[in-house]
Amino acid sequence: MLIGKNLILATKPFAKEVRSISWFHTISTLVLLILALTGTLLAPLIALKLLCSLISGLLLIRMFIIYHDHQHHTILTHSPVAEFIMTVFGMYMLSPTSIWKRSHDHHHNHNSKLFSASIGSYPIVTTKKYLDMSSFQKKFYLAVRHPVTIALGYFSMFIVGMCLRSFFSNPRKHYDSLIALILHFTFAVLLFIFLGWQAWFFMFFLPFLIAFGMGAYLFYAQHNFPGVEFYENKNWVYEKAALESSSYMKMNPVMAWFTGNIGYHHIHHLNSKIPFYRLPEVMKHFAELQNCKTTTLSLKSISACFKLKVWDQESNQMIGVKDIS
Repeated sequence: MLIGKNLILATKPFAKEVRSISWFHTISTLVLLILALTGTLLAPLIALKLLCSLISGLLLIRMFIIYHDHQHHTILTHSPVAEFIMTVFGMYMLSPTSIWKRSHDHHHNHNSKLFSASIGSYPIVTTKKYLDMSSFQKKFYLAVRHPVTIALGYFSMFIVGMCLRSFFSNPRKHYDSLIALILHFTFAVLLFIFLGWQAWFFMFFLPFLIAFGMGAYLFYAQHNFPGVEFYENKNWVYEKAALESSSYMKMNPVMAWFTGNIGYHHIHHLNSKIPFYRLPEVMKHFAELQNCKTTTLSLKSISACFKLKVWDQESNQMIGVKDIS
């Protein structure tokens, strides 16, 4: 059985993209996204517009995973064309490269550390720290992790978290966050004025609401699930955190495609240089990766993830507020 760094080294042969396959996934996803968004405008019935809007939202998630892999320098590296496409898409998705890469790299390098994991992730506190908080601090902490806040990730995670917070923290470094916001709201206003509320709603607002809400939940649930482990910074080990603090989210083939195999999150955290389209292959190849902590998109699993609020150091598990003694 391979463990620790030996397991990471064993996955290295899979950490190589096939450039033609990377381009195929990128171009086909973009084409399907453009077609779906066009359908929201041209479909004659509201029901069809709604369907095209839903598909657009799911395709935005898939394209975001492709963008995410590019930002990891996993696919399409050293390609000026890919760099242009991904830079534009990052702005479109309110995740400009300057803030996305910095925060996401931090997340990978500090995943599940108790006292520094909240940058690029959802905050986590211990039972003791929670009990020491003021009433306002407790309410704010719980509000950030609330299901409604996560469902409205469009506003909470991307408009506020990614763009506004990054720009105000360092305007010079994250000027592209302001540009992304200006372009985003300009496009929304022009769409509403010239093509009407239906075009704005089905082509713009609803796809973003779906993509950002589901994306925020995936990000939350894959690091906040029953059985997850958090560590004191001094006890943190990269490969252990990847496997014990990142879930494998079981999905049907359709959702696995729309989410770009991000459900294989434990493998992605173990070696982020493995292209998203090779993650299932890695899972099949290594028995060590098959005995993993799992979640699903079932209502029962979603409810179980949302109930977890704080890390209890005595029992070494995430617990709900009602369980705090």
